[in-house]
Amino acid sequence: MTKAKTDSVKISENNIKILFELVGSGVCGKALQAGVRDAVSQEIISELLRTAGFHDIDHIVALGLKENGLITESNSGVERIIFKAIYRYQQLNFEYKRLCDALEASKIPFIPLKGSVLRKYYREPWMRTSCDIDVLVKRENLDYAVKYLTENLKYEEGERATHDVSLFSPTGIHIELHFDLVEEGRAQNAIGVLSTVWDDVSLAEGFEYRYEMSDEFFYFYHIAHMAKHFEIGGCGIRPFIDLWILDNMQGAALEKRNEILVKGGLFKFAESVRKLSRVWFENEAHDLISEDLENYIMRGGVYGNAENRIMVQQQKKGGRIRYALSRIFIPYSEIKFHYPILQKHPWLMPFMQVRRWCKLIFCGHLGRVTNELHYSNNISDAEAKAMQKFLENIGL
Repeated sequence: MTKAKTDSVKISENNIKILFELVGSGVCGKALQAGVRDAVSQEIISELLRTAGFHDIDHIVALGLKENGLITESNSGVERIIFKAIYRYQQLNFEYKRLCDALEASKIPFIPLKGSVLRKYYREPWMRTSCDIDVLVKRENLDYAVKYLTENLKYEEGERATHDVSLFSPTGIHIELHFDLVEEGRAQNAIGVLSTVWDDVSLAEGFEYRYEMSDEFFYFYHIAHMAKHFEIGGCGIRPFIDLWILDNMQGAALEKRNEILVKGGLFKFAESVRKLSRVWFENEAHDLISEDLENYIMRGGVYGNAENRIMVQQQKKGGRIRYALSRIFIPYSEIKFHYPILQKHPWLMPFMQVRRWCKLIFCGHLGRVTNELHYSNNISDAEAKAMQKFLENIGL
């Protein structure tokens, strides 16, 4: 079968176990057991860091190596990985505070999302890296928020997507200003629950316009965000660390979390990813589903890969023909965000489809789409059935 282009990093099964021992050590600050520590030879450190970097957790592995006395002169550069993560966090945190202050001053209600919230649960906030800053505003305040931030913080507006608007600070920090928490049709259509977010928030202490989700709603959002990324190629290891930390929080509303997961159709998926997090960080034994899940995650990297995405989407769309049609003819529910004029004038949709085709042809994207369709067409029936079974097993 023709392979989709991917940058997967391979790692042996034994070294995967060592990798997660180091991650657990870095996150919790606990010393490695003597047998594990002895297994971390200088020869495999580069493989461990390369794999960790593929999932954007190399700084956590580097911290585990440092705190367990496994850094020598031959790999002294490991400390630079930690320094880079700290510097990256300081840049993001500086811009995050500016953004929150600006939204508060503008009297725009907002909710911080993802890493901005999760960092406080880590041993050190810089350990929870991210590539951008995510904030939710109400749909009716979106245009005013974009205008205020571009005028007052000199942000540059980027692409408008199906559920957010990209903004860029003068220093190059990427801000995703969300107006929905997930796209329609993603993650078992979790938007049905997530669209009620503003009914399930409370004011953050010391603020008039900054809000926080309840524990169970934030947990559901985290699971839904993982599921969304599963559907588009993989979510990497980092969300599993977040999940493990959330699952081990004292005083967490476990029953309420499960109730909202059942309501949103994501309980089975949540149980699947919880299982894998326990395999990785609590040495629980694998089963067949968690093994398949591990393989899917490890080959996808932090953002997933094309091979995973095409395999999943072909099954979600109902086969190779329907998948091909979905790539050629984008549905109105998606294209209306790429071309906002359609929200007022839906009759223009055929013209916008043609405009999109012209963009694909003349802006260098045609080759990528052609390769994806070629890969999809060459997926064997056996591979398609295996993927369908995998998705059923994990609840997607």
